[in-house]
Amino acid sequence: MKEYPSKDLRNFAVVGHASSGKTLLCEAMLACSGKIGRMGSITAGTTASDYHPSEKAHQISVHASLLHTEWQGKKLNIIDTPGCADFISEGLGALRVGDFALVVVNAAHGIGYGTDTVWEYATQYGLPKMIVVNGLDKPNVNFDAVLASLQEHFGKNVFPMAIPLDAGPGFSRVLDVMRNEIVVYKPGGNGLYEEKSAEGPLDERVHALHRQLIEYVAESDDSLMEKFFERGMLAEEELRAGLHQAIQKQVFIPLFATSAETNVGVSRLMDFIAKYGSSPLDRAEVPARDSSGVEGTVALSNPDPVAYIFKTMNEQGVGELSLFRIYSGTLRSGDDLVNGSRQTNERIGQIYVLNGQDRTTVPSLQAGDIGAVVKLRNTHTGDTLCSPKYVVELPKVVYPKPNIHGALKLKAKGDEDKLASGLATLHNEDPTFLYRVDDEVHQTIVSGQGEIHLQIIVERMLRRFGVSLELEEPRIPYRETIRGKADSRYRHKKQTGGAGQFAEVWMRLEPAPRDSGVEFKQSLVGNNVDRVFVVSVEKGVRQVCTEGILAGYRVVDVKADFYDGKMHPVDSKDIAFQIAGYFAFKEGFMNAQPKLLEPIYTVTVTVPEQYLGDIMGDISSRRGKILGIEADGHFQIVKAHVPQKDLYHYSSVVRSITSGRGRHSEAFDHYEQVPPEIEKKLIEEARLRREALQAGKAVT
Repeated sequence: MKEYPSKDLRNFAVVGHASSGKTLLCEAMLACSGKIGRMGSITAGTTASDYHPSEKAHQISVHASLLHTEWQGKKLNIIDTPGCADFISEGLGALRVGDFALVVVNAAHGIGYGTDTVWEYATQYGLPKMIVVNGLDKPNVNFDAVLASLQEHFGKNVFPMAIPLDAGPGFSRVLDVMRNEIVVYKPGGNGLYEEKSAEGPLDERVHALHRQLIEYVAESDDSLMEKFFERGMLAEEELRAGLHQAIQKQVFIPLFATSAETNVGVSRLMDFIAKYGSSPLDRAEVPARDSSGVEGTVALSNPDPVAYIFKTMNEQGVGELSLFRIYSGTLRSGDDLVNGSRQTNERIGQIYVLNGQDRTTVPSLQAGDIGAVVKLRNTHTGDTLCSPKYVVELPKVVYPKPNIHGALKLKAKGDEDKLASGLATLHNEDPTFLYRVDDEVHQTIVSGQGEIHLQIIVERMLRRFGVSLELEEPRIPYRETIRGKADSRYRHKKQTGGAGQFAEVWMRLEPAPRDSGVEFKQSLVGNNVDRVFVVSVEKGVRQVCTEGILAGYRVVDVKADFYDGKMHPVDSKDIAFQIAGYFAFKEGFMNAQPKLLEPIYTVTVTVPEQYLGDIMGDISSRRGKILGIEADGHFQIVKAHVPQKDLYHYSSVVRSITSGRGRHSEAFDHYEQVPPEIEKKLIEEARLRREALQAGKAVT
């Protein structure tokens, strides 16, 4: 396969809100260039990008898919990303290795929350953006309204490079600002077109836009600005020469009009990308740290290979596949490299360039290119591979924290080891998926970006690891504490033949400051109790605090003082004082105004202003307390304290209320007392559980 120098590479992430048509746009690009014979279909599951079983089943993109094609002598490395917020990690990885972002907006729906999200991340990465208004063949679309909203939202420098002339069913004509003419696309979805001169009002409109484009380009360069002031215009070759730099500086943001499904406007978009789009030369140096942690850069011209792994996944018949971008040097099959993130060695096996699931083996790839390698031993998403002579680590993507949680329940016993192995593998592939075994609630808790995210995880566990799971609501880690003081005296005496057991423990309990745990001390005086039994009493106290007393939840924020007791010279022993300590604490606890505590989370909800009232009302219905509201551009940020119990599936509620344009984050803040009516219910539920357990043991 032909090797491309850095200047001839165009690496870009196709990003945007869900259902904006990203996958079909990528499909149309492949069809225009002849990479595929004809366009596939989302509903039929035949697109190049969405080839995984979960994508076909749900008819949405789940993974970032790497595609490539050639156009006008340039290699286009296209990364099609999911629009669903549940899979934001895929888009972040793609933006991390792209040289610009192609932001797709649905002509019928306009700007969505996902549009803002990817725009913000592209800005953080310093990437130029181009916009595609897609789906202009659908009924009741209004291009001018969408353009106006984009200019209001992202700035007046959002500039249309193409104007649809017959938007709606049958859309086929575009007013091309670069060429000052009308482009008419032929039917059949092959992307072919013919050009016609613009006349009358259309001619006036396109020339006015063309002049505005010249002004934008002149603004990007002092020498061009001088020429513009001198002559009142720029020559066509000066315009074209200055376009690339104007885009890099985002003096203007080019916008294109397309219908990916009918392949209208796509070929002219590709022309523009090939001629004026960013190349690796535009980011010829990237930040890095050396093996000592010293900050520096990696230069594209450096001869030693440095590659960043932006995605790992398991492919049927191949095994683990690692997608990478090369930031310097040439990567060859058989190279021995160092994982700069983990300080381990890796040998590069077969190198591929991808078109979805279609893989083409190549012997090497040059700096700036994107490809994939199989079966790396200990390298995962976010790791850096580099020459042993030049060990560095590139910055990792910072992923958003999970905002939805669930508990896993095995359907079959004996799958515990496979479950642990599978969860670890899926986390290495997808860093936004987290899991932990919670000893307090005795559940395996999984966390992700949304309900679909966790559902896909469960499906992948079954398909790849043969582990059948159910998702259930996580138990809430309530806590037990006291509000008053109490004194208890408990005697443990047992005589059943042979050696007996005797211990008496006197204990005082009082509340401790919040989040201080359980403080145990002894203030024994005299010889009533041998000090060797202090440890035994503390063991009993710690055990009952772990088990819970009031409703079976962990005891916290209590001071316990073992101040006196009695012992027997023969029958007193460790187990006797453990039991006495256990019940002395339990008895004192129940006499010290016991109380349940519940975890309270700080919730931050970002929503368009029109949904603010609905969100605030919903928070109030969840026993939430509004802490404050701040404005952030076109969005309102609501901060509130909400009990964890009322946050199950809250991310789905936010998306439902805001038509997919809202988002939220949550973080544990503190514990506070449970309201009496809820506490009563929890205590009753605990009583019924204990009785059911005892009945079960009796039957056994």
